[in-house]
Amino acid sequence: MFRLTKNPTRALALFIPPVVLVLAYVSISRSSGPSLPRANPEPVLKRAELGPNVDLDHDGIPDNVELRTFNDRENFRRWFTSVAEMQFYNLSNQWNPEQQDCAGLVRFAWREALRPHDRLWFQKMGENYDPVAPDLPPNIAASLGGKLFLTAPGKFSDFADAQTLKMHNAEFVGRDRKQAKPGDLLFFHQPWVQKYPFHVMIFLGKPRIASEGTTDWVVYHTGASAHDAGTVKKVRLEVLDQHPDKRWRPIMTNPNFLGFYRLKILNQQATPEE
Repeated sequence: MFRLTKNPTRALALFIPPVVLVLAYVSISRSSGPSLPRANPEPVLKRAELGPNVDLDHDGIPDNVELRTFNDRENFRRWFTSVAEMQFYNLSNQWNPEQQDCAGLVRFAWREALRPHDRLWFQKMGENYDPVAPDLPPNIAASLGGKLFLTAPGKFSDFADAQTLKMHNAEFVGRDRKQAKPGDLLFFHQPWVQKYPFHVMIFLGKPRIASEGTTDWVVYHTGASAHDAGTVKKVRLEVLDQHPDKRWRPIMTNPNFLGFYRLKILNQQATPEE
């Protein structure tokens, strides 16, 4: 039998179940000593909150001018490839003849893809243009003041040749065509050519016109020569695989074929949200 004690506190302790005492001890132990601060997740920035030079993915392109949503990327690809493909059928008089070469086709299609495609735009571009997708956010081009092409760290211009497009505005995807998406670029390098050793093509995938049920089409400008101004061609990769000049074959065994590249504005690293 328990003896009654004159100390009421001791008497109460005798009746506290042991398990309660253990829990109390653990609670006291956990609360003692210095407490480490909890790591709070970084807040996700909205595009509107980004400064003009913020580049969270460190690719040289400000995040506020990259196409961060799936729909924006797809809409750009549709406009970009559509404008480029249409130059094969009918050169737009909006494309400056002095800039009609392989890189010029990329620049022209890129710029026109970002414009508002209103009635005036269709009238200026010429015949047979159709609305292929919703327009892109107007702040993309406006943020850069129309200078869309990165030419050096922190420096943008309204002009970029094929080498500059490759070095500063696109990222390597691979040399296997199965990795390519519409709007990707193909680069070739002819080191013995002094003035313009790089050549670029635009991968269409399945074109809007005359696809013939195939999905390996490209469009490109041949570039000017001493004899003519060059022309725009639309052809299947399967045909180029058999090009009589092996240096133009887009196959992995061709050292002059550098592979497929994706425009950095189509970067899919999810940094800022809309």
